[in-house]
Amino acid sequence: MSQRTADQCSKRYLQLMKRCLTRTIFPDSVMNINLVPTGQFDLQAREEGGDWPSEAETMIGMQRLDNLEDCVVSVIRDGIPGDLVETGVWRGGASIFMKAILEAFGARDRHVWLADSFQGLPEPNAKKYPADEGDTLSQFAPYLAVSVEKVKSNFERYDLLDDRVHFLEGWFRDTLPVAPFEKIAVLRLDGDMYESTIEALEYLYPKLSAGGYLIVDDYGALANCRAAVNDFRQKHHISCPVHKIDWTGVFWRR
Repeated sequence: MSQRTADQCSKRYLQLMKRCLTRTIFPDSVMNINLVPTGQFDLQAREEGGDWPSEAETMIGMQRLDNLEDCVVSVIRDGIPGDLVETGVWRGGASIFMKAILEAFGARDRHVWLADSFQGLPEPNAKKYPADEGDTLSQFAPYLAVSVEKVKSNFERYDLLDDRVHFLEGWFRDTLPVAPFEKIAVLRLDGDMYESTIEALEYLYPKLSAGGYLIVDDYGALANCRAAVNDFRQKHHISCPVHKIDWTGVFWRR
């Protein structure tokens, strides 16, 4: 097989993975605000990451998956050292896709780490993090809380669970300070709240390699998430340009 053919096969595999993980390959009902399947499916909304899927492993849409692919492929080709880390993983779709990219490129020297409470978001600690006052996402635990066993089974569904996939189970304040990796090449934040976002940045950004990527899923959608990112960048005098991915996601390269 020529290199060109191999590259084409990898590209088609990853495109198929994106369609499967988002369930844009076939209709998948969406959940309404009461977490009841409505039976309605809007392909454009799903591709834009604008609905809550009933079955799909990710809700981040195609543009954010495309960006994730670009970032992971870039660090592989540029030899940027470090593993791939996601904080806030839901059903594991984005991390599953990162592992698929490693497999497609034969990058067996890198690991994928999933950090999550696997029981939903914490109750707002408005005294310590005033930006989270009134946040209601913790009330959606029946939908947002996905067990670590379920996430592992989702990896297994795509034959991507092995000893290079690791799970950091618990609240970020407990797990991230002692996370057993030294360098990060791609760090994807999807913790929604100020608390979850600022803790991930404080504990993990120092491990992000020069040339590595920081991706924030909810920067445009959630004001408290955006405030955490802006506060961190200001505090640490980070001047790397912030690039827009879609209506909510952003990233920058360190």
